[in-house]
Amino acid sequence: MTIRIGILGAGRIGKAHAAAIASTAGAKLVTIAEPFAQAAQAMADQYGCDIRTIDEIAASNDVDGVIICTPTDTHADLIEQFCRAGKAVFCEKPVDLSLARVKECLQVVEQTKGTLMVGFNRRFDPDFIGVKTAIDEGAIGKVEMVSITSRDPGAPPLDYIKRSGGIFRDMTIHDFDVARWLLGEEVETVQAAGSVLVDEAIGKLGDYDSVNIIMTTASGRHAVISNSRRATYGYDQRIEVLGSKGMVAAENHHENRVTIANADGFQRRPLLNFFMERYMPAYEAEIRAFVAAVEDGVIPPTTGHDGLMAMALADAALKSVAEGRVVKLAEILG
Repeated sequence: MTIRIGILGAGRIGKAHAAAIASTAGAKLVTIAEPFAQAAQAMADQYGCDIRTIDEIAASNDVDGVIICTPTDTHADLIEQFCRAGKAVFCEKPVDLSLARVKECLQVVEQTKGTLMVGFNRRFDPDFIGVKTAIDEGAIGKVEMVSITSRDPGAPPLDYIKRSGGIFRDMTIHDFDVARWLLGEEVETVQAAGSVLVDEAIGKLGDYDSVNIIMTTASGRHAVISNSRRATYGYDQRIEVLGSKGMVAAENHHENRVTIANADGFQRRPLLNFFMERYMPAYEAEIRAFVAAVEDGVIPPTTGHDGLMAMALADAALKSVAEGRVVKLAEILG
């Protein structure tokens, strides 16, 4: 069985997903929708697919599923459109920047019995899967504390920050999802601190560039997330989980694993400097998981509910910073 896929959006992430489809057995890129003709034609030429409008793809009989890589403010509408059209949907995070709109969208997914997978690629990173496997196999006992460090080499352009929804909804949202996944139970309270330490212009746009979050579950487990828009030494991505019997950790990825030792000390190559380099295997693995879910008719591993909960945690963190207090997740979810 071949799962026939259409991509909506031929930008940076659309290109990554197109490459992932091409490398996935049982998947075929059939068509793309992209408003910029040159980008659309380049992808069509590279992968031998055609170019259609979004409405044409929704009405197509030769498309089983779509991958949504369009701007955030189009995600919810497109999810609804394609679920109503009977297509399986993979959508890049977030579903929407409004929690109320996310809830409305997920109601449509449920009513149409649609398939929706939300793009939280870090769950598919081989190292992070290794951490989760160690937890599930009992290697470290019961989880007690999760520590996640996620720091970008530099801040994105200000035009992007204006429409991103802010650091919690744009950057930390990945870490919120990973924290839920590793904790194994839902978060009850969120306490966050946010500052502008990297670029005053980010603060003038109403956002933060340096944040820390403490989350607590009903059983008292903690997750601590540290984010910064500036890490001069490269793309800093680390996880540590402390359990009752030990600890498991995933370290940073360097350009290579060679270490040189001499009279000047120990030297290693720099860290990878971009998320596309660091997480390309994860992007490929999540597309394989989407294709497998569609083929087998099962629930995808990252669902609309996961998208909802990550966004609720982002909203709770934002509220915590604004009001200087611990916020219960129930306040946000209603």
